[in-house]
Amino acid sequence: MTTLSRRNLFKAGAGFVPAVALGARPAQAAPVPVVTVSGIAPAALAGFDKVMKTFVTERNISCAQLAIAKKGKILLARGYRYSDGSQALPSVTPTSLFRIASLSKHITATAIMRLVQDGKLSLAAPVTTLLGLSAEADPRLAQVTVLRLMQHLGGWDRNVSKDYLYLDHQISATLDAPLPISQEDIIRYAGARPLDFAPGSRMAYSNYGYMLLGRIVEKVSGTSYESYVKQKLLAPVGITRMRLGRVLRSEAAPTEVVYSSQYTSKTVTDESGTVVPTPYGGFSMANRGAGGGWLASAVDLVRFSRVFDAAGPVLNATSIGRMFAKPEIGVNENGSWYGGGWWVRQVPGNLNTWHDGSLPGTYTYLARLQNGFTYAALFNRREEEGTLDFDVLSPRMNAELNKVTTWPTTDLTSKYF
Repeated sequence: MTTLSRRNLFKAGAGFVPAVALGARPAQAAPVPVVTVSGIAPAALAGFDKVMKTFVTERNISCAQLAIAKKGKILLARGYRYSDGSQALPSVTPTSLFRIASLSKHITATAIMRLVQDGKLSLAAPVTTLLGLSAEADPRLAQVTVLRLMQHLGGWDRNVSKDYLYLDHQISATLDAPLPISQEDIIRYAGARPLDFAPGSRMAYSNYGYMLLGRIVEKVSGTSYESYVKQKLLAPVGITRMRLGRVLRSEAAPTEVVYSSQYTSKTVTDESGTVVPTPYGGFSMANRGAGGGWLASAVDLVRFSRVFDAAGPVLNATSIGRMFAKPEIGVNENGSWYGGGWWVRQVPGNLNTWHDGSLPGTYTYLARLQNGFTYAALFNRREEEGTLDFDVLSPRMNAELNKVTTWPTTDLTSKYF
């Protein structure tokens, strides 16, 4: 190594100051983020594992899960943690809990169908009668039935009148009701306004409609919505981890992941006006409940999906058929339709059903496809300004499905249930 004299150092120029000459430590390379995994991914399904690793790396998603089942057998169960190691973060296991957002909707629709199956409810029953709602602001409200709520045909369009479940501050001010507002406050606010279209005339996705379905489950069953789902839907298929989520990080379930978002919001939990990370106080988890409030793991979701494969302890064949039946408006331009909490499309020999979920700090996807293939993918952040497209997940997974030549025979179900 050449040693520069003090004289030669100055001749080299003021901008050239060798670190060794000044006694400084060599520069440390920045930590490189890596994906660490838990659980099992058989070699035959390694392509799906690679899709997830690539997806979280491209989008800087710190927590994710994937579970794959075929004909009722769980074949892959993975947790993913993407981190540079600079912080001591808990690992993500196949049973860690995530907010599943709108994947909650097929759970609620199943609860409704179970009440119908047990003779306690009619899909044709008007919501005004069931919940004692006034139709004074819009007589057409009397035409909103349970089935129309399930299929998003109730008359509320969030592109016109906004999503009532995100208007906490506006509802609080209008009703002079203190924060946090309740579901009763939301119903009172919505009930004073006209519908956006005639019920049954077209589809518009409505979180408010599913909130009402949760209220119907409580009214008809005589128990809380969460208790009814756990007793009548989850327990019969051995699922014990799932529960409704809470809004604050301090209230998180023991194995729940931490949610990530670049956005902040004024809290909806109290009147303080405090600016908080949007996933933790920017919206109400309690009011989402039936439409977007559940916590689950990916293995829980593929396990519950077995309910729709054939008659069993939760639903009979007639109820399953009614959940997937075409709505009165028929199919859309893509040949698909919205059933009970599922998008549905007829393919040769099979009904493919799927749904996604999205909240600040959450993106989820669940699909039941031909040949008995089911998968659930969960993430602790969603697409935001500046991030790559999240919608590429489904086509990437479908591409891998077409590449599988030999399916594993080992069933992992007993490892998690």
